[in-house]
Amino acid sequence: MSNILHILNGDAALSGFNETGLDGDVMVWREVLSEGPLQENILSGSFWSARSNWITSTFNESPEGYQHKVIDELGKLNSTYTEINLWFEFDLHCQVNLLGVLRMLSGKTDMSAPAIYLICLADCVQFNFARGLGELSGEQFEELYDGRERLNEWEFELAAEAWQLYVAGDTAELQRWLNENSFWGAVPLLKPALQAHLKRMETNAQGLTYIEQRLLDIYKSGAKTRSAIFAAFWDTEKIFGMGDLEIDIYLNRLKEKQLINL
Repeated sequence: MSNILHILNGDAALSGFNETGLDGDVMVWREVLSEGPLQENILSGSFWSARSNWITSTFNESPEGYQHKVIDELGKLNSTYTEINLWFEFDLHCQVNLLGVLRMLSGKTDMSAPAIYLICLADCVQFNFARGLGELSGEQFEELYDGRERLNEWEFELAAEAWQLYVAGDTAELQRWLNENSFWGAVPLLKPALQAHLKRMETNAQGLTYIEQRLLDIYKSGAKTRSAIFAAFWDTEKIFGMGDLEIDIYLNRLKEKQLINL
């Protein structure tokens, strides 16, 4: 076992990462905390039981599959590392997962022991506006690694506050907190991601959320297949970082309301 751990947000990043010459063990974070039920205590058994129940019922995953892909992988955090590198992206999906990871690390480790670094892909020209880590080569992964930022106690406290507010679901309080914080240290991408969360929580006069209305508009504009809708949504709504299974949650709601026919 290495004394270095790399935590990747999703399997898509594995291929490019494996092309690098970076040392260390790899843990793949396969949860989607931006959707479904949450509890503040991410280390509790009830938290992961609720997540397993929701994932298996929503995405047609088996309990055994969830155990293998998620819970068993999390077991790597029980090992002792002197360095942990967090590979995440700028969007809401990744930033909420990042909050969850930071809460787990702060609860399971002596924060004075491992050096914890954040490597975050922004939607930037440096990498031809890549949508995700899965689009990068091993060489580009190494470029990102060279610019990593070490997290300190202040960032962990900020993440703890953000996680508590996000889980509580009080949008007014979360908006107030975002307005009051003007310095974000090594986690500057957290603010726009949480602003996107507030945006998606709004409901219009028709009773539709922002994402539901956006998908309905895309459908009405002529995109009549799921693949066409996915592509159009990703083109303009990168900040949400949603995969096709996540978008399906919202499309199914529109189907139930008989607003679309797919």
